[in-house]
Amino acid sequence: MRESFGASFEVPTGYLNTASIGVPPAFAADAVSAVIDRWRAGRLAATEFDEFVASARRDFARLVGVSSERVATGGSVGQLVGSVAAGLPDNSSVLVVRREFTSVVFPFAVQHDRGVRVTEVDPDWLFDSLPDHDVVAVSVVQSADGAVMDTDRLRALAERHGVRVLLDVTQAAGWMPLELDWADWVVGCGYKWLLAPRGAAWLAVGTGTPWPRPHGANWYAGEDPWQSIYGLPLRLASDARSLDSSPDWFAQLGAAASLRWLVGLDRAAIREHCLELAGSLCSELGLAEPASPIVSFEAPEAVSRLRDAGVRFAERDGRIRVAFHVYNTAEDVRALLDALRSDSAFPS
Repeated sequence: MRESFGASFEVPTGYLNTASIGVPPAFAADAVSAVIDRWRAGRLAATEFDEFVASARRDFARLVGVSSERVATGGSVGQLVGSVAAGLPDNSSVLVVRREFTSVVFPFAVQHDRGVRVTEVDPDWLFDSLPDHDVVAVSVVQSADGAVMDTDRLRALAERHGVRVLLDVTQAAGWMPLELDWADWVVGCGYKWLLAPRGAAWLAVGTGTPWPRPHGANWYAGEDPWQSIYGLPLRLASDARSLDSSPDWFAQLGAAASLRWLVGLDRAAIREHCLELAGSLCSELGLAEPASPIVSFEAPEAVSRLRDAGVRFAERDGRIRVAFHVYNTAEDVRALLDALRSDSAFPS
């Protein structure tokens, strides 16, 4: 058991895979376990989860610097981006960076029969390409290699050229201080850096941005969900809740617990902690100073050795990807380096 930022984590030494799956604080996992025990005993009431949905919504809003009444809850990034993509006018042009996470790209690409065009450019060409497009969709931190978007420059150029902006904060929210109320849409999922179970995601719609049409309209998107279970007339919520999907109860409960803890922390301190660990690894490996806690490097011959040593990581684009979060320590850096240095490609 590790103690970090006032919480306990049952995370093993060498767990460096938060960019794939975050490890929850023990109290959040305990809360989910307790409700599953009540489920198996037939002691659950569906209405009791409404408070967790509302709590997670409020705290996601706080973590990304937006207003909670403009935040919708869903199950995945792709589903929520799909609502945005389906609402674009015919013949819209969308700009993305090459090798962007497909949950950001595919929802726009499937609109091709309406004339929606998606253009991929190298990251270095993104800003120069903005004036020729209606929408830019990009991750604040890239999944594959941890590259960080210059959101200040993106904002300035998008406002100058009248380009709408969709930001995916899945690899940023939870460790990076964010103030994104200027963006048209902000989307993110909970099971990575937000330390929630898989099945909870959120979409913030910017002030002045028209509401997407709720193509997935359902009973939970009603103004009062428990009074919109049957029949017409259409009576959706007047705010972003009209875009809600019926929630995954256990994911929302876990998200409410973890996000409530995260919003009470100093996110600048979290950022410093994560970048210090990532920086120490990069220094040892002779890599450039990292811009995020995600570090990607080539060492295909070391994959099996790392796994045998108990190091948890991901392989992305033929490279090893590791990630550092609140529960990581210098011990994890040493575990990774020890496994790498048993190979002559990484001498001590």
